[in-house]
Amino acid sequence: MIHTKSMCAALLTLGLLAGCTEEYLDLQPRDAVTTETFYKTETDAIQATNAVYSQLNQSGMFNQALWGIGDIMSDNSNTGGGGAADGIEFQQLDNFTIPTTNPLTTNHWQRAYLAIGQANQVLLRVPDIQMTEAIKQRCLGEAAFLRALYYFYLVRGYGDVPLVLTPAQSAAEVANITRTPAAQVYAQIVKDLQDAITKLPATDYTGNDVGRANKWSATALLAKVYLTQGDMANAATQARAVISGSGKSLWPNFADNFKVENENGRESLFEVQFKSGLNTYTTDGPGFIGNDFWGPRFIYVVPAGGYGFNVPEPDLVRGYENGDTRLDATIIRPGFVYADGTVQPATLVGSPNGYNVKKFFVGKVNTTIWDSPLNVPVLRLAEMYLILAEAVGPTAEGLEAVNKVRRRAFGLPIDTPSARDLTAATPNFKDAILQERRNELAFENDRWYDLKRTGKLISTMRAQGKAIQDFNVLLPIPQAEINVNPNLTQNPGY
Repeated sequence: MIHTKSMCAALLTLGLLAGCTEEYLDLQPRDAVTTETFYKTETDAIQATNAVYSQLNQSGMFNQALWGIGDIMSDNSNTGGGGAADGIEFQQLDNFTIPTTNPLTTNHWQRAYLAIGQANQVLLRVPDIQMTEAIKQRCLGEAAFLRALYYFYLVRGYGDVPLVLTPAQSAAEVANITRTPAAQVYAQIVKDLQDAITKLPATDYTGNDVGRANKWSATALLAKVYLTQGDMANAATQARAVISGSGKSLWPNFADNFKVENENGRESLFEVQFKSGLNTYTTDGPGFIGNDFWGPRFIYVVPAGGYGFNVPEPDLVRGYENGDTRLDATIIRPGFVYADGTVQPATLVGSPNGYNVKKFFVGKVNTTIWDSPLNVPVLRLAEMYLILAEAVGPTAEGLEAVNKVRRRAFGLPIDTPSARDLTAATPNFKDAILQERRNELAFENDRWYDLKRTGKLISTMRAQGKAIQDFNVLLPIPQAEINVNPNLTQNPGY
């Protein structure tokens, strides 16, 4: 007999079938749980909502695929690793020789749709559960926010994608789904986020609920969605709302954003929750693999010796101005001294310039556990200032917004004008903001999307010597999905 999980994996858009959504709720035998016996209590509603979150820290999302797409496919970093065929799936992204069978782009699609299927179940079934009304509204708001987030990654990555808002009732129904125009997908993302804003609490959570999305998470994502669409007026409105209403503030020290003790802290609007503890190799565990994967290759400042992937490009390093504290908080350079006294060499396997990512490096959790407990930010207050600045341009409001971020970067009082400030006379203000985003958000999975939305992807990557083609502004639709559903068309060029 085919297990439910295996059958779901063989179908287009994992998780869209009504019976395929409980597999991540717990570690009990799956045969005991069905949609007829589940979705009865408040606990069921909370567990079902938690399942939607659970896809964020898997390999198809923030634990692997997104840093391949967001940074390695951009000018921020290259594959690194051991060369030859090591990390071939990343090399294909790096060199824009991406087959339709690439594991990262395939896993990204499938993991996002699995989560969307789970969100659809929550939105369909939780309204009928007799439970505390505030918790019901919270669960529905979280599901709407998360569905929007997953679709935001899909539509930016693949263009037109199937827009599925209710659970399918049969495999045949799933296998006839077609791609939806991107404009309609964006419209639904906006609708979901507006709905989430009305349902989610405006305050931060406490106790076991820390890390859940709240009203300001949804508002911040809506600002970013509008920015991506080029709707600068609405992007500015939403960014202002977050800045003035969320109660969040910038850490005085940029590096404080990336400390375990500061997770979900004063600047955080939403982040992916990680927890270390496994001493077995897996990219789908509860801990973040970046600590070991990005650590310097064969240098035992992490338990297994780093794998040396996601290596910063020299051009990224050169883009930081002298005195910008974000450089040393983001990138390990030759001469850096680790906690055990190891010194970063001038050159490493996979890193001829001796660079590695510092931003998410926590060193040895202990002598055996190779994953990391450090969360990965999705939305930070600093980005809201940068969105506002980009949206309103070099006005007094826009200049003050970007300069708060810059002053913090140079260790200066955030609210006091300084010689580091951009001014109305700053040439190419839009380019200056894009550079500021690069310096602030490096390795937070944003750069490829920023280059795409500003129309700079092709020229930037060709300037780096990459053989990028015009069609590489989109990812390939996974061949495994087309095999199941011939109604899915492939993106041109693949």
